[in-house]
Amino acid sequence: MVLTFNMVQSLAFAVVLLLIGELLVKKINFLSKYCIPAPVVGGLIFAIIALILRQTGTLSFEFDDTLRVLAMTAFFTSVGFSASFGLLKKGGLKVFLFLGAAVVLVVFQNVLGVSLAKLFDLNPLIGLATGSIPMTGGHGTASSFGPIMEEAGAIGANAVAVASATFGLVAGSMIGGPIAKRLIEKYNLKSGSNKSVGFEVEQLDDSVKPLVSKNFYTATFEIIIAMGLGTIVSAFIGKYMTFPPYIGAMLVGAIIRNVSDTTKLYKVPIVEIDLIGGVSLSLFLSMALMMLKLWELADLAIPMIVMLLAQTVLMYFYANLVTFRVMGKDYDAAILTAGHCGFGLGATPNGIANMTSVTEKYGPSPTAFFIMPLVGSLFIDFFNPAIITFFINMFS
Repeated sequence: MVLTFNMVQSLAFAVVLLLIGELLVKKINFLSKYCIPAPVVGGLIFAIIALILRQTGTLSFEFDDTLRVLAMTAFFTSVGFSASFGLLKKGGLKVFLFLGAAVVLVVFQNVLGVSLAKLFDLNPLIGLATGSIPMTGGHGTASSFGPIMEEAGAIGANAVAVASATFGLVAGSMIGGPIAKRLIEKYNLKSGSNKSVGFEVEQLDDSVKPLVSKNFYTATFEIIIAMGLGTIVSAFIGKYMTFPPYIGAMLVGAIIRNVSDTTKLYKVPIVEIDLIGGVSLSLFLSMALMMLKLWELADLAIPMIVMLLAQTVLMYFYANLVTFRVMGKDYDAAILTAGHCGFGLGATPNGIANMTSVTEKYGPSPTAFFIMPLVGSLFIDFFNPAIITFFINMFS
């Protein structure tokens, strides 16, 4: 028996799973402690139930993924609008150094994944599905590149990428704090000991800014325009290489934002754009997870475990030997190693959670809290897809 859902029904079902996930995250301490996203929880639970029903011959599901693709594009378009190059320049040398360290890690993660895949005599794209796609990229990038790799012949790549992203969330949260603690105590680092951080750190405004209804119109229309123009850009780029469909829209969003910053001819309501992007991400993840074909993981279980453990070891040594040293071997550098473990294996919120847990014990680090979200939430999302695309085109 096959239960088929149309476009609207698929979206509604995803929302139900999202709400279930939010409830479970609130009730189960493990999920909240490791910042496991609610749509991941709800979607994975259903994917497991769907696996059991399919394997027992009871029931299978078919969903329409039209709105999944739309939500994915809307989210990454909102990321593009967040990429203010004025902020990158304002951040100074340390931002560029941390971005450079993050980009090099992306390359290492993919080289390691491909090498181990070849060792296990697997499609190299399966190796990429355990590399920077789920690690530095997280669930959003995993769910967007997974179908692309499957179309290129890597059966099971989507399930591997999403499962790897979930593993990374936990692993990154577990190793970040201990690494920073060891570095701080080994080198006797103190909060505020470095007088010159290379740029002025602004005082964050904790006041709640009211949402403006008119800005929602503007934000929605700007996202739609960027998505529309982005299809043209993506079609042009697609003539030369394989790219996820959101790249064009993300680039157009960045152009619209930076033209606004430079000319002041029009306004980009970034608060409202971020809110729309957040809703789109939740819907996209919930739909992507509930459509997972977990039965495709059966033959990949042991190789995947080895590859994921190898990625964790890589992150451990890279944070200690590269990130910490490149960032200056001071207190802020130690805090950034914790943050890099969080977003280098999982997601930016995990990196922030790592840094928060360390600074609560050893003292504040405003420099680290400026640099890590700027790189982890914005600029790495431009470099990572480009590097992933290079590897996909090389091995597909």
